[in-house]
Amino acid sequence: MLEMSNWVMENFTRASDAMFIFQDDQVLLMNDLAKDLIDQSQIDLDYLKAIVLTYIKRDHSESDDCFGCAIKGQLSNITIPVTLNKDSDTPLSFSLVYQQLSETQNVYTITLKSLVAKQRVDQLAMQKSLIQYINRAHEDERKHISEDLHDSIAQGIFTAIMGIGRLVSEQATTSKAEFANQGELIQNQLREVLNEVKGMALDLRPSALDDLGLVPALKTLIQRLQENTGIKITFINRLQAITVPNDIAIVLYRIAQEAMSNAIKHADTDEITLLLLAHDKRVSLEVIDTGTGFDTQKMTQPNGRSLGLLNMNERVKALNGVFTIDSKVGEGTSVKVEFPVRSAHLEA
Repeated sequence: MLEMSNWVMENFTRASDAMFIFQDDQVLLMNDLAKDLIDQSQIDLDYLKAIVLTYIKRDHSESDDCFGCAIKGQLSNITIPVTLNKDSDTPLSFSLVYQQLSETQNVYTITLKSLVAKQRVDQLAMQKSLIQYINRAHEDERKHISEDLHDSIAQGIFTAIMGIGRLVSEQATTSKAEFANQGELIQNQLREVLNEVKGMALDLRPSALDDLGLVPALKTLIQRLQENTGIKITFINRLQAITVPNDIAIVLYRIAQEAMSNAIKHADTDEITLLLLAHDKRVSLEVIDTGTGFDTQKMTQPNGRSLGLLNMNERVKALNGVFTIDSKVGEGTSVKVEFPVRSAHLEA
C-alpha cells in the first residue's frame, strides 16, 4: 500500500498538466509543473478561483441556455478555456479543469491543461457559429438603422426641403412675419432631425464611453432615457476607482442599455434601479425594475425580448462572466452580470 501511494504521488508530481489541490481557499499541494508556472508566469491563483466561481454560478443560473439539462446534471467537473499572460508576447492558453474531491471538506483540484491543436479545432468550430450569429445581429441592426433613416430622418429632411421650396416660391407674396414664421418652423424641423441623428450615433457608440469612461457614459444614457420616457432611473455607483478593462466596460454598458430598454418597452414600470458594484476581484452590474415581470421558463421562443436576452448572455459568456435573470409575473425583473477582474486594486 505504501509503495502504491509513492507511485501515485510520483505520478502526480511528474504529471504533464499543472495541478493544484485546494481546501477552501488554501493550496494543499501542487505538482512540479504548477510550481514552474507560478514561478515563470506569476499566475494569480485567486483569479483562477474567481473564474471557477463564476462558472459554478452560471451552472445554477436559470438564464443559461443549458440550465437544468440532463447532461449538465451528470457532469462531475467543470472545464473552462483560459488564457493567461494576455499582455505578454507569449500568452498561455489552457483548459482549466475544476473537480470536487470532497464536498464535505471542500477539497477540490484545479488542473491547467495546455491547449494547442485541440484549441485550434475548437476555435474554428466556435468561429463558424459566432460568424453566423454576428451576421444575423448585423443584419438586424442594419434593418433597424434603415427603418430609422427612412421613417424619421429622411421624412424630416424631405419636409424641410418642401418647406424651403415653398418659402422660395412664395417669398414675393409672403409678408416678413409669415416668412420669419415659416423659417422658424423649418429650423425647428431640422433641429429635430439633428437630435435624432445624434441619438442614433449615441446608440451605435457613445462618445462618453471612449472619452470619459463607463460611469459618465451610464449617467449620460440614464439622463437621455429619463428625458425621453419620464421613467425614474436611480443610479447607485459603488465602483469607486476600480480599473475595468475596456472590453468588459463596453459589455457592461450594452447590458445596462439593453436591460433598461427592455424594462421600458415591456415591463410597464415607472421606476428602474441601476447598481454598479465592486467586489473582491469582481465587478457586477444589476438592472432592477418594478414592472410586470415575466416567466423566465417561457422565454425559449424567439421574440424581441428573448433575442435581446440571448445577445446579452452571449456577450457576457464571451468574457467569462455570469449572466442571471430573476423575474416573476407581477413582481418585477432583475438582470445581473458579474465579471472576474484580474486586477481589482483601487487606484489613487
